[in-house]
Amino acid sequence: MEVLRLALRVRPGASRTRVGGVHGDRLVVAVTSRPVDGQATDAAMRAVAAALGLRPRHVRLVSGPTSRDKVVEVDAPQGLDVLAAAVEALRGTGDR
Repeated sequence: MEVLRLALRVRPGASRTRVGGVHGDRLVVAVTSRPVDGQATDAAMRAVAAALGLRPRHVRLVSGPTSRDKVVEVDAPQGLDVLAAAVEALRGTGDR
């Protein structure tokens, strides 16, 4: 299975969970969870999976467990081209 690496910027404590937009070159993931005991990281990974139409097990943390800047690997069961297009659509939106 092909894998895509994504750089994320997590914004914990948001009023609602959403995936979309960019911060520098990173995809923005806003989550309602607070940055305590990895809750925001877990919520961000679930949000990315949901936004891409994948199961949470398809998203793995590579680096940044305690940072707002994270890198994740996303499995591409439907193909790398389809996944890359979905990510680019999210980057172009401010809300999802």
